[in-house]
Amino acid sequence: MISKTMQDAINEQINKEMFSSYLYLSMAAYFEGDNLSGFGNWLHIQAHEENEHAMKLYSYLLERGGKVELKGIAAPQTSWASAMEAVKEVQKHEQYVTKSIHDLYEVALTEKDYATQVFLHWFIAEQVEEEANAAAILESMERIEAHNTAILMLDHNLAKRKAD
Repeated sequence: MISKTMQDAINEQINKEMFSSYLYLSMAAYFEGDNLSGFGNWLHIQAHEENEHAMKLYSYLLERGGKVELKGIAAPQTSWASAMEAVKEVQKHEQYVTKSIHDLYEVALTEKDYATQVFLHWFIAEQVEEEANAAAILESMERIEAHNTAILMLDHNLAKRKAD
């Protein structure tokens, strides 16, 4: 049986993952509305992945005999000053999620919940990948910022990404 402290922390992380999905879906709509469907594609996939992360936590909590307690999801931002600002927000948000996963791991350490520590290793590794992807896209955008039409080339590249 999972401790109440660990259960509450996992429920909080489920909410954060669902918010992340909502945020990325909102960003996808922003980009698609700006005729940047490649960026929209990338963020649709990101939204789907965040939902999958929430469901992994959901299933794990139930497997451990915990109670899933879903809370309201905050409304995400719906517009950004530019594509650059939106991608900067993705990177910032991924850093926030990484910290949140690390904090969740700290709870598992404090609770001496070894099973949850092992379970969270996947999330820790996933966040390394998520931050690297966001940083790479942001770096590409910074390189092409002076050449506004080059953003279309990056958009074309992002359109090629397929969901796992």
